[in-house]
Amino acid sequence: MKVRDQLVFLGQLHGLSKDGAMTAADGWLDRLGVAGRAADKVEALSLGNQQRVQLAAALVHDPELLVLDEPFSGLDPVAVDALAEVLAERVAAGTTIIFSSHQLDLCEAVAIVDRGRLVLTGAVRDLKRTAAAGSYACWSRASATAQPVRADGRTAWPASKSSEPMPTAPTSCSTPPSIPWRS
Repeated sequence: MKVRDQLVFLGQLHGLSKDGAMTAADGWLDRLGVAGRAADKVEALSLGNQQRVQLAAALVHDPELLVLDEPFSGLDPVAVDALAEVLAERVAAGTTIIFSSHQLDLCEAVAIVDRGRLVLTGAVRDLKRTAAAGSYACWSRASATAQPVRADGRTAWPASKSSEPMPTAPTSCSTPPSIPWRS
């Protein structure tokens, strides 16, 4: 399927009129720098241009929530900057964006998930400050009472909605906790 046709189709699936979907598709293709490839088949595009089209597909219907998996994978630094700018604009416009990435500088807050469980959350600046100081929030999987914690030692939502420090605060460690990303 051709790039523009795919975006129009996806826009219509999300309730846009055909004209509205065309306008939105053309706008996002232009904004993301792939308007010249609108008549090409998606599979004929480079990885970087496919990533741009995928972002356009996610944005064509102006979602309130956007979930992206490694949106910067395979992109050159210029493309990363361009996509980061678009995502920042969407956040400023009120869109909530959740994505997996190693690009922590693009985030306000992070959550580390280990085997499907939330184990650490916090503002990026707080986690970086904690790491720079050589201490990390720690937890014990062996403890039946252990709960995920933020870098400041408070329990992390949703395990506990309490903002009170944990009864047994996390200990300082000289090395970060081991997070196995693959089972």
